[in-house]
Amino acid sequence: MDWSFITEYYPLYIESAVLTVTIGGLGIILSVIVGILCAIARYYRIPLLNGIAAAYTELSRNTPLIVQLFFLYFGLPKIGIVFSSETCGVVGLAFLGGGYMSESILSGLLSVRKTHLEAAASLGLNGFQTMTNVILPQAASVATPAVCANVIFLLKETSVFSAVSLADLMYTAKDLIGMYYSTTEALTMLVIAYLIIILPVSIVFTLLERRLHRAGI
Repeated sequence: MDWSFITEYYPLYIESAVLTVTIGGLGIILSVIVGILCAIARYYRIPLLNGIAAAYTELSRNTPLIVQLFFLYFGLPKIGIVFSSETCGVVGLAFLGGGYMSESILSGLLSVRKTHLEAAASLGLNGFQTMTNVILPQAASVATPAVCANVIFLLKETSVFSAVSLADLMYTAKDLIGMYYSTTEALTMLVIAYLIIILPVSIVFTLLERRLHRAGI
């Protein structure tokens, strides 16, 4: 292990890690928003939107992220639509994650028993009150583990951003390996960087799930 190489080039990993987390975070936030909208459209079976949401969910979940990124980065410019690498990363991750988030959130919404909805109606609660006071609290306990798993999955999927020339962690590692052939050192720093990013998120989500379980939510 060449420690001098690690000492010299670890700042590059810090820069690329910041970029990875930034792009990944924005993509995940957008994926949650898209997932919520699609889940609501499918839950209430809103005409037209229900079909669009279902079709989008199947398309996003059954195509690899790298294919979606290639379409955004190399395909769309053919018709005059050009996105930067950063924009492609955010949009691609949001497109992929939105489908997974939609399924997770929808499963939570559908887990609420009809008797609870009937009870809310008998108490005179309107649609908004029923959603905020009856449906969402129960749906959260079912959807939270799946949503947390999706977040971790999407963070790991950021490793393919380098395919569209985005200077993320994987791009940095491949670049250093290509220039200096220091494969062991470059990959070791890559693994450590992803562990530093993902492990704390995993621990926080595990604690959150345990707290929800103990609270009986």
